[in-house]
Amino acid sequence: MLTLLRIQNVALIDKLEVELSAGLCLLTGETGSGKSIIVDSLGALAGSRVTNDLIKQGSETATIEGEFRPAKTSAVWIELDKAGIEADSGSPLVIRRDISLAGKNRVFINGQLSTAGVLKRVGDHLVDIHGQGEQAALYDVEQHCLLLDEFAEHASLLKKVQAAYDAWNKVNTQLSTLHRDENEKLQLIDILTFQINEIERVSPVVGEDDELDAEKRRLANSEKITSLSTELYNTLYDDENSTLSTLERSARLTAELGEFDASFREFDEGIRDAIAVVNELARTARDGRSKIDFSPERQAEIEDRLATLSQLKRKYGGTIEAILEHLETSQDKLAQLQNDEFHEEELRKQLTAAETEYDAIAERLSSSRTAAAKKLNKSVETALADVALERAVFETRVSAVSEKSSPTGRDDVEFYFSANPGEPPRPLARVASGGEASRLMLTVKTVIAGNEPKTSVFDEVDTGIGGRVAEAVGKKLKALSRSQQVLCVTHQPQIAALADIHIVVEKQHGRDSTSVSARQLTADERVDEIARMLAGESITDAARENAKTMIAANTDRVKGAKN
Repeated sequence: MLTLLRIQNVALIDKLEVELSAGLCLLTGETGSGKSIIVDSLGALAGSRVTNDLIKQGSETATIEGEFRPAKTSAVWIELDKAGIEADSGSPLVIRRDISLAGKNRVFINGQLSTAGVLKRVGDHLVDIHGQGEQAALYDVEQHCLLLDEFAEHASLLKKVQAAYDAWNKVNTQLSTLHRDENEKLQLIDILTFQINEIERVSPVVGEDDELDAEKRRLANSEKITSLSTELYNTLYDDENSTLSTLERSARLTAELGEFDASFREFDEGIRDAIAVVNELARTARDGRSKIDFSPERQAEIEDRLATLSQLKRKYGGTIEAILEHLETSQDKLAQLQNDEFHEEELRKQLTAAETEYDAIAERLSSSRTAAAKKLNKSVETALADVALERAVFETRVSAVSEKSSPTGRDDVEFYFSANPGEPPRPLARVASGGEASRLMLTVKTVIAGNEPKTSVFDEVDTGIGGRVAEAVGKKLKALSRSQQVLCVTHQPQIAALADIHIVVEKQHGRDSTSVSARQLTADERVDEIARMLAGESITDAARENAKTMIAANTDRVKGAKN
């Protein structure tokens, strides 16, 4: 149940706060007053997609916040636990959406940052919104199967069908790949064979290109390296006043001084280390000089090898690692193509097993849908009597199509409808008028909604109806409100008279701005609002009396129902 809704800087709303309670909560107001903005804001809290177009002109951010009190048995607590969100079933659940022109839209659930995906899963157990577009959903045949599955609670069975279909489709795709044109297969074998032979002939080794580049640089600078190595060796070791000679004399002097002053002994080890480093560096310079043997043949060999490696890298991925990976992949593909006959036999066995599994689970789903269709027909026809369609006929036709395989089974589902006695049921899209579609949508949705305690929102489902029919729809909404909270936008006074909570939405025009407000009506204000809905802009005493009579009649019915 929704207990509090706060909206700030959304569309024409500066700041709005609405408190709600259980029962039938109605929103009324003149056309264009902003009622749908409130419904859309509630939809955002239930996980509907939002964009920064919602932000009020001149504002940088917008906020929508709702306080819910779900039943302890609600599946929402399971979803919150899965998402790692701390929640106590005995405390309110607070959801907030922050929308920013900068694009940083955020979702908070009980103060914890969350995602739109989590909000959608949570919102599915909090709010059902039945807008004016729901009639279009009834006309869409593809939606009929979804509605039947929702009524039959097929979620678990549908997951099994999806898994069986995916397994079958995977094997079928692999088998289809084997049946490609024979010429294409032979061409692919030739290409793979050529590429494998080309790479294996070169036999690249990871890191060899870097080593060859280094050797190439050494050969290109052999004279310079020889000259520098000789000079370094002489400086360190061979000259009369070499670095090594100087260090050794320094070591002797330091040792002698150490006999007289202990502070010099601290340097003994350092000097010995320096002598060792100089010796090692001198040997390296000497050996490096001897290793440099410029060879035009070796330089040409290196350049040829690097050119070959570079060509392979251009063709197969830019690095030797990528070349070797391509080699392994090509070898696997070639082996698979060469073993197609054996592989095809194995895949056919797997496909047969997958088809058998899919057929079995799809048949289970089809049988369950057929049984559920009968129950749905009976439930909808019974409920249609409550909205002044006492003699209407509703049929859910389920046709299993043997050659059809899909993630949702093999059935075609379509709703058929007849509003008038003597007329055979025909496809719903061809026979239901606007008013009939509104009532049928209300009926189907309330029947399918089940017993999960949610907030059901109906946005102008009374379009195209009036008089006795509007009163019947109102009674249906009132009956539904006994098991779950109902929030309804209406223009019908017959429905408004049934409200437990009556909220009026008003638009105020300033000199340079427009804003929307909402407030709960007192008993006297309810009379005036319903009188306005009856009489129009000029409220007459007769209209007020009619409004009082309608409210009183509803009050008497409620008392009678309780007694």
